[in-house]
Amino acid sequence: MSLSHTAAEYMLSDALLPDPSSSRAKGLRLELPSDRMLKFVTVGLPLCLVSLAFAREFSAGSQISCFSPTNFTGKQSAYADTACWDSLIHHSFDTEGHAVTKSLWALKVFPYSLLVVAVLMYLPYLLWRYAAAPALHSDLLFIIDELDKSYNRSVRLVQHMRKVQQASAEPERFWEEYERARQERYFEFPLLERYLTCKQHAHTLVFIYILRNLLLLLFLAATCLYLVFLHLNIFFQDEFSCSIKTGLLQAEPHIPPLIPCKLVFFSVFQLISLSLGSVYILLIPVVIYNALQLCQWDKGLLSIYEMLPAFDLLSRRMLTCPLNDLNVILLFLRANISELTSFGRLNAVSALREATANKEDIDTVIDFMTLLAGLETTKPKH
Repeated sequence: MSLSHTAAEYMLSDALLPDPSSSRAKGLRLELPSDRMLKFVTVGLPLCLVSLAFAREFSAGSQISCFSPTNFTGKQSAYADTACWDSLIHHSFDTEGHAVTKSLWALKVFPYSLLVVAVLMYLPYLLWRYAAAPALHSDLLFIIDELDKSYNRSVRLVQHMRKVQQASAEPERFWEEYERARQERYFEFPLLERYLTCKQHAHTLVFIYILRNLLLLLFLAATCLYLVFLHLNIFFQDEFSCSIKTGLLQAEPHIPPLIPCKLVFFSVFQLISLSLGSVYILLIPVVIYNALQLCQWDKGLLSIYEMLPAFDLLSRRMLTCPLNDLNVILLFLRANISELTSFGRLNAVSALREATANKEDIDTVIDFMTLLAGLETTKPKH
Protein backbone atom coordinates (compact mmCIF):
# COMPACT_ATOMS: atom_id res chain seq x y z
CA MET A 1 0.00 0.00 0.00
CA SER A 2 2.81 2.42 0.82
CA LEU A 3 4.31 1.78 -2.63
CA SER A 4 1.05 2.75 -4.35
CA HIS A 5 0.75 5.84 -2.16
CA THR A 6 4.30 6.86 -3.05
CA ALA A 7 3.66 6.28 -6.74
CA ALA A 8 0.51 8.41 -6.58
CA GLU A 9 2.39 11.23 -4.85
CA TYR A 10 5.11 11.20 -7.52
CA MET A 11 2.50 11.12 -10.25
CA LEU A 12 0.69 14.14 -8.84
CA SER A 13 3.92 16.02 -8.26
CA ASP A 14 4.89 15.44 -11.90
CA ALA A 15 1.53 16.83 -12.99
CA LEU A 16 2.39 20.22 -11.50
CA LEU A 17 3.61 22.86 -13.90
CA PRO A 18 7.11 24.27 -13.31
CA ASP A 19 7.48 27.83 -12.13
CA PRO A 20 7.35 30.28 -15.04
CA SER A 21 10.71 31.46 -16.27
CA SER A 22 11.70 35.10 -16.37
CA SER A 23 11.85 34.95 -20.16
CA ARG A 24 8.06 34.66 -20.44
CA ALA A 25 7.62 38.43 -20.19
CA LYS A 26 10.12 38.94 -23.02
CA GLY A 27 8.69 36.22 -25.23
CA LEU A 28 5.09 37.44 -25.40
CA ARG A 29 3.91 38.30 -28.90
CA LEU A 30 2.05 41.59 -28.96
CA GLU A 31 1.16 41.31 -32.64
CA LEU A 32 -1.00 38.76 -34.38
CA PRO A 33 0.71 36.81 -37.18
CA SER A 34 -1.51 38.44 -39.83
CA ASP A 35 -0.76 41.92 -38.45
CA ARG A 36 2.96 41.20 -38.48
CA MET A 37 2.73 40.05 -42.09
CA LEU A 38 0.82 43.20 -43.02
CA LYS A 39 3.44 45.39 -41.36
CA PHE A 40 6.34 43.73 -43.18
CA VAL A 41 4.63 43.88 -46.59
CA THR A 42 3.05 47.34 -46.40
CA VAL A 43 6.20 48.98 -45.03
CA GLY A 44 8.89 46.82 -46.58
CA LEU A 45 7.56 46.67 -50.14
CA PRO A 46 7.63 50.44 -50.88
CA LEU A 47 11.07 50.71 -49.27
CA CYS A 48 12.33 47.87 -51.46
CA LEU A 49 10.84 49.45 -54.58
CA VAL A 50 12.32 52.84 -53.67
CA SER A 51 15.76 51.29 -53.40
CA LEU A 52 15.28 49.73 -56.84
CA ALA A 53 14.23 53.09 -58.29
CA PHE A 54 17.21 54.91 -56.78
CA ALA A 55 19.58 52.14 -57.90
CA ARG A 56 18.19 52.48 -61.43
CA GLU A 57 18.68 56.25 -61.26
CA PHE A 58 22.27 56.06 -60.03
CA SER A 59 23.25 53.33 -62.48
CA ALA A 60 21.60 54.85 -65.55
CA GLY A 61 22.76 58.40 -64.93
CA SER A 62 20.46 60.88 -66.71
CA GLN A 63 16.75 60.13 -66.33
CA ILE A 64 15.79 61.99 -69.49
CA SER A 65 16.93 62.02 -73.11
CA CYS A 66 16.18 65.06 -75.25
CA PHE A 67 16.66 65.20 -79.02
CA SER A 68 18.56 68.45 -79.34
CA PRO A 69 19.18 70.10 -82.75
CA THR A 70 22.22 68.92 -84.66
CA ASN A 71 23.94 72.27 -84.32
CA PHE A 72 24.03 71.91 -80.48
CA THR A 73 27.35 71.13 -78.86
CA GLY A 74 27.73 68.49 -76.17
CA LYS A 75 27.44 71.04 -73.39
CA GLN A 76 24.35 72.57 -74.96
CA SER A 77 22.72 69.14 -75.23
CA ALA A 78 23.54 68.43 -71.57
CA TYR A 79 22.07 71.78 -70.63
CA ALA A 80 18.89 70.96 -72.56
CA ASP A 81 18.55 67.64 -70.74
CA THR A 82 19.05 69.31 -67.35
CA ALA A 83 16.64 72.15 -68.07
CA CYS A 84 13.91 69.83 -69.30
CA TRP A 85 14.38 67.50 -66.30
CA ASP A 86 14.15 70.46 -63.91
CA SER A 87 10.95 71.77 -65.49
CA LEU A 88 9.19 68.55 -66.63
CA ILE A 89 6.48 70.54 -68.41
CA HIS A 90 4.84 69.19 -71.54
CA HIS A 91 3.97 71.89 -74.11
CA SER A 92 1.26 71.15 -76.63
CA PHE A 93 -1.59 72.81 -78.52
CA ASP A 94 -5.32 72.18 -78.25
CA THR A 95 -7.72 71.83 -81.18
CA GLU A 96 -8.07 75.58 -81.47
CA GLY A 97 -4.32 76.12 -81.61
CA HIS A 98 -3.87 77.54 -78.13
CA ALA A 99 -0.78 76.61 -76.16
CA VAL A 100 -1.42 74.09 -73.36
CA THR A 101 1.05 73.05 -70.67
CA LYS A 102 0.95 69.93 -68.51
CA SER A 103 3.22 69.39 -65.54
CA LEU A 104 4.92 66.01 -65.18
CA TRP A 105 6.57 66.95 -61.92
CA ALA A 106 4.88 64.05 -60.07
CA LEU A 107 7.22 61.66 -61.87
CA LYS A 108 10.23 63.34 -60.28
CA VAL A 109 8.84 62.98 -56.73
CA PHE A 110 7.42 59.49 -57.29
CA PRO A 111 10.29 57.66 -55.47
CA TYR A 112 10.02 60.07 -52.55
CA SER A 113 6.25 59.60 -52.42
CA LEU A 114 6.90 55.89 -51.86
CA LEU A 115 8.95 56.84 -48.81
CA VAL A 116 5.96 58.81 -47.55
CA VAL A 117 3.76 55.75 -48.18
CA ALA A 118 6.11 53.58 -46.10
CA VAL A 119 6.01 56.10 -43.24
CA LEU A 120 2.21 56.24 -43.36
CA MET A 121 1.96 52.45 -43.29
CA TYR A 122 4.18 52.40 -40.21
CA LEU A 123 1.95 54.82 -38.27
CA PRO A 124 -0.76 52.22 -37.36
CA TYR A 125 1.96 49.97 -35.95
CA LEU A 126 3.31 52.85 -33.84
CA LEU A 127 -0.22 53.58 -32.60
CA TRP A 128 -0.65 49.97 -31.45
CA ARG A 129 2.84 49.74 -29.99
CA TYR A 130 2.63 52.81 -27.77
CA ALA A 131 -1.12 53.06 -27.08
CA ALA A 132 -2.15 49.42 -26.60
CA ALA A 133 0.86 47.08 -26.38
CA PRO A 134 1.94 48.03 -22.80
CA ALA A 135 -1.55 47.38 -21.37
CA LEU A 136 -1.94 44.22 -23.46
CA HIS A 137 1.43 42.94 -22.25
CA SER A 138 0.45 43.28 -18.59
CA ASP A 139 -2.97 41.69 -19.25
CA LEU A 140 -1.47 38.70 -21.05
CA LEU A 141 1.21 38.21 -18.42
CA PHE A 142 -1.32 38.25 -15.58
CA ILE A 143 -3.90 36.00 -17.30
CA ILE A 144 -1.33 33.43 -18.48
CA ASP A 145 0.19 33.31 -15.01
CA GLU A 146 -3.22 32.95 -13.35
CA LEU A 147 -4.37 30.22 -15.75
CA ASP A 148 -1.23 28.17 -15.07
CA LYS A 149 -1.61 28.78 -11.32
CA SER A 150 -5.26 27.69 -11.50
CA TYR A 151 -4.17 24.39 -13.01
CA ASN A 152 -1.55 23.93 -10.29
CA ARG A 153 -4.13 24.74 -7.60
CA SER A 154 -6.34 21.98 -8.99
CA VAL A 155 -3.50 19.45 -8.80
CA ARG A 156 -2.56 20.54 -5.27
CA LEU A 157 -6.22 20.28 -4.29
CA VAL A 158 -6.20 16.65 -5.45
CA GLN A 159 -3.07 16.04 -3.40
CA HIS A 160 -4.80 17.46 -0.34
CA MET A 161 -8.00 15.53 -1.06
CA ARG A 162 -6.00 12.33 -1.28
CA LYS A 163 -4.41 12.89 2.12
CA VAL A 164 -7.75 13.79 3.69
CA GLN A 165 -9.45 10.77 2.11
CA GLN A 166 -6.77 8.43 3.40
CA ALA A 167 -7.11 9.86 6.93
CA SER A 168 -10.90 9.83 6.84
CA ALA A 169 -12.72 7.01 8.59
CA GLU A 170 -15.86 7.57 6.51
CA PRO A 171 -15.04 7.74 2.76
CA GLU A 172 -18.65 8.30 1.78
CA ARG A 173 -18.89 11.35 4.04
CA PHE A 174 -15.70 12.70 2.44
CA TRP A 175 -17.23 12.53 -1.04
CA GLU A 176 -20.43 14.15 0.20
CA GLU A 177 -18.40 17.08 1.50
CA TYR A 178 -16.59 17.25 -1.84
CA GLU A 179 -19.84 17.38 -3.80
CA ARG A 180 -21.24 20.09 -1.51
CA ALA A 181 -18.07 22.12 -1.92
CA ARG A 182 -18.40 21.92 -5.69
CA GLN A 183 -22.04 23.01 -5.59
CA GLU A 184 -21.24 25.98 -3.35
CA ARG A 185 -18.31 26.96 -5.60
CA TYR A 186 -15.58 26.65 -2.98
CA PHE A 187 -13.14 25.73 -5.74
CA GLU A 188 -13.72 28.78 -7.91
CA PHE A 189 -11.05 31.26 -8.99
CA PRO A 190 -12.73 34.61 -8.26
CA LEU A 191 -9.75 36.83 -9.10
CA LEU A 192 -9.25 35.39 -12.58
CA GLU A 193 -12.95 35.19 -13.45
CA ARG A 194 -13.69 38.69 -12.21
CA TYR A 195 -10.69 40.05 -14.08
CA LEU A 196 -11.88 38.46 -17.32
CA THR A 197 -15.41 39.69 -16.65
CA CYS A 198 -14.05 43.18 -16.09
CA LYS A 199 -12.30 43.03 -19.47
CA GLN A 200 -15.70 42.34 -21.05
CA HIS A 201 -16.79 45.84 -20.05
CA ALA A 202 -13.59 47.54 -21.26
CA HIS A 203 -13.22 48.74 -24.84
CA THR A 204 -9.82 50.45 -24.98
CA LEU A 205 -7.91 47.64 -26.71
CA VAL A 206 -10.67 46.85 -29.18
CA PHE A 207 -11.03 50.54 -30.07
CA ILE A 208 -7.31 50.93 -30.75
CA TYR A 209 -7.19 47.66 -32.71
CA ILE A 210 -10.12 48.67 -34.92
CA LEU A 211 -8.64 52.16 -35.33
CA ARG A 212 -5.34 50.61 -36.36
CA ASN A 213 -7.02 48.53 -39.06
CA LEU A 214 -9.14 51.45 -40.24
CA LEU A 215 -6.07 53.65 -40.59
CA LEU A 216 -4.25 50.91 -42.46
CA LEU A 217 -7.26 50.41 -44.72
CA LEU A 218 -7.47 54.16 -45.35
CA PHE A 219 -3.77 54.42 -46.22
CA LEU A 220 -3.99 51.40 -48.54
CA ALA A 221 -6.98 52.86 -50.35
CA ALA A 222 -5.35 56.30 -50.58
CA THR A 223 -2.17 54.80 -52.02
CA CYS A 224 -4.11 52.82 -54.61
CA LEU A 225 -6.07 55.94 -55.62
CA TYR A 226 -2.83 57.91 -55.88
CA LEU A 227 -1.34 55.27 -58.18
CA VAL A 228 -4.52 55.22 -60.29
CA PHE A 229 -4.30 59.00 -60.61
CA LEU A 230 -0.69 58.77 -61.77
CA HIS A 231 -1.54 56.15 -64.38
CA LEU A 232 -4.52 58.02 -65.75
CA ASN A 233 -2.81 61.40 -65.94
CA ILE A 234 0.95 60.94 -66.16
CA PHE A 235 2.08 57.34 -66.57
CA PHE A 236 1.08 57.30 -70.24
CA GLN A 237 3.19 60.35 -71.05
CA ASP A 238 6.65 58.92 -71.64
CA GLU A 239 7.38 61.49 -74.36
CA PHE A 240 6.83 65.24 -74.10
CA SER A 241 7.79 68.49 -75.76
CA CYS A 242 10.07 70.73 -73.72
CA SER A 243 10.79 74.42 -74.09
CA ILE A 244 14.27 75.71 -73.22
CA LYS A 245 13.72 79.25 -74.46
CA THR A 246 13.72 80.74 -71.00
CA GLY A 247 15.96 83.16 -69.20
CA LEU A 248 19.03 84.20 -71.19
CA LEU A 249 18.11 81.83 -74.05
CA GLN A 250 14.72 83.38 -74.66
CA ALA A 251 16.00 85.83 -77.31
CA GLU A 252 18.29 83.35 -79.08
CA PRO A 253 17.01 82.84 -82.64
CA HIS A 254 18.82 79.55 -83.34
CA ILE A 255 17.10 77.73 -80.46
CA PRO A 256 13.87 75.96 -81.52
CA PRO A 257 10.73 76.73 -79.47
CA LEU A 258 10.18 73.05 -78.51
CA ILE A 259 12.40 69.98 -78.47
CA PRO A 260 11.15 66.39 -78.05
CA CYS A 261 12.23 64.50 -74.91
CA LYS A 262 11.77 60.96 -73.66
CA LEU A 263 11.76 59.71 -70.06
CA VAL A 264 14.31 56.91 -69.72
CA PHE A 265 12.99 55.57 -66.40
CA PHE A 266 9.32 55.55 -67.43
CA SER A 267 8.92 51.76 -67.77
CA VAL A 268 10.60 51.21 -64.38
CA PHE A 269 8.16 53.55 -62.63
CA GLN A 270 5.24 51.85 -64.37
CA LEU A 271 6.39 48.44 -63.15
CA ILE A 272 6.95 49.73 -59.60
CA SER A 273 3.52 51.36 -59.41
CA LEU A 274 1.71 48.32 -60.83
CA SER A 275 3.49 45.97 -58.42
CA LEU A 276 2.78 48.12 -55.38
CA GLY A 277 -0.85 48.76 -56.35
CA SER A 278 -1.66 45.11 -57.02
CA VAL A 279 -0.11 43.94 -53.75
CA TYR A 280 -1.94 46.61 -51.75
CA ILE A 281 -5.25 45.70 -53.39
CA LEU A 282 -4.70 42.07 -52.37
CA LEU A 283 -3.97 43.16 -48.78
CA ILE A 284 -7.22 45.08 -48.37
CA PRO A 285 -9.31 41.87 -47.76
CA VAL A 286 -6.72 40.76 -45.19
CA VAL A 287 -7.15 44.01 -43.25
CA ILE A 288 -10.93 43.68 -43.40
CA TYR A 289 -10.70 40.07 -42.16
CA ASN A 290 -8.51 41.14 -39.22
CA ALA A 291 -11.14 43.66 -38.17
CA LEU A 292 -14.08 41.30 -38.70
CA GLN A 293 -12.58 38.50 -36.60
CA LEU A 294 -13.51 40.57 -33.54
CA CYS A 295 -17.17 40.05 -34.39
CA GLN A 296 -17.14 36.49 -33.04
CA TRP A 297 -15.76 34.88 -29.90
CA ASP A 298 -12.82 32.50 -29.83
CA LYS A 299 -14.51 30.07 -27.46
CA GLY A 300 -12.12 27.19 -28.06
CA LEU A 301 -9.55 28.38 -25.54
CA LEU A 302 -11.94 29.19 -22.70
CA SER A 303 -13.90 25.98 -23.26
CA ILE A 304 -10.72 23.99 -22.54
CA TYR A 305 -10.28 25.87 -19.26
CA GLU A 306 -13.74 24.90 -18.14
CA MET A 307 -12.01 21.68 -17.08
CA LEU A 308 -10.90 23.75 -14.09
CA PRO A 309 -13.38 23.52 -11.20
CA ALA A 310 -15.94 26.33 -11.06
CA PHE A 311 -14.43 28.09 -14.09
CA ASP A 312 -17.57 28.54 -16.16
CA LEU A 313 -17.22 31.83 -17.98
CA LEU A 314 -18.93 30.24 -20.99
CA SER A 315 -21.57 28.11 -19.29
CA ARG A 316 -22.83 31.06 -17.25
CA ARG A 317 -23.28 32.97 -20.55
CA MET A 318 -20.98 35.77 -19.46
CA LEU A 319 -19.78 36.20 -23.04
CA THR A 320 -22.03 38.87 -24.54
CA CYS A 321 -21.11 41.26 -27.35
CA PRO A 322 -17.68 40.24 -28.73
CA LEU A 323 -16.53 43.84 -29.37
CA ASN A 324 -14.65 44.26 -26.09
CA ASP A 325 -11.13 43.92 -24.71
CA LEU A 326 -11.64 40.32 -23.59
CA ASN A 327 -12.06 39.14 -27.17
CA VAL A 328 -8.86 40.95 -28.18
CA ILE A 329 -7.04 39.30 -25.27
CA LEU A 330 -8.34 35.88 -26.34
CA LEU A 331 -6.96 36.44 -29.85
CA PHE A 332 -3.54 37.26 -28.44
CA LEU A 333 -3.71 34.36 -25.98
CA ARG A 334 -4.18 32.12 -28.99
CA ALA A 335 -1.11 33.73 -30.59
CA ASN A 336 0.87 33.12 -27.36
CA ILE A 337 -0.38 29.58 -26.80
CA SER A 338 3.20 28.32 -26.51
CA GLU A 339 3.61 30.39 -23.34
CA LEU A 340 0.44 28.89 -21.85
CA THR A 341 1.77 25.59 -20.52
CA SER A 342 -1.47 24.53 -18.84
CA PHE A 343 -3.37 24.66 -22.14
CA GLY A 344 -1.57 21.59 -23.48
CA ARG A 345 -2.24 19.64 -20.28
CA LEU A 346 -5.91 20.54 -20.17
CA ASN A 347 -6.30 19.89 -23.87
CA ALA A 348 -4.91 16.38 -23.35
CA VAL A 349 -7.26 15.83 -20.41
CA SER A 350 -10.19 17.01 -22.53
CA ALA A 351 -9.22 14.60 -25.31
CA LEU A 352 -8.95 11.73 -22.80
CA ARG A 353 -12.36 12.61 -21.43
CA GLU A 354 -13.85 12.27 -24.91
CA ALA A 355 -12.15 8.87 -25.28
CA THR A 356 -13.30 7.61 -21.85
CA ALA A 357 -16.19 5.16 -21.74
CA ASN A 358 -17.77 6.76 -18.67
CA LYS A 359 -17.56 10.43 -19.60
CA GLU A 360 -19.77 11.39 -16.68
CA ASP A 361 -16.94 10.45 -14.29
CA ILE A 362 -14.75 13.31 -15.59
CA ASP A 363 -16.11 16.82 -15.31
CA THR A 364 -13.01 18.73 -14.24
CA VAL A 365 -9.29 18.23 -14.11
CA ILE A 366 -9.76 17.34 -10.42
CA ASP A 367 -11.94 14.41 -11.43
CA PHE A 368 -9.26 13.27 -13.86
CA MET A 369 -6.51 13.58 -11.24
CA THR A 370 -8.56 11.67 -8.66
CA LEU A 371 -8.93 8.84 -11.15
CA LEU A 372 -5.17 8.84 -11.76
CA ALA A 373 -4.51 8.94 -8.02
CA GLY A 374 -6.56 5.79 -7.47
CA LEU A 375 -9.60 7.33 -5.78
CA GLU A 376 -12.09 6.09 -8.36
CA THR A 377 -13.04 3.08 -6.23
CA THR A 378 -14.84 5.26 -3.68
CA LYS A 379 -15.81 8.23 -5.79
CA PRO A 380 -19.56 8.48 -6.52
CA LYS A 381 -20.85 8.59 -10.07
CA HIS A 382 -22.03 12.00 -11.30
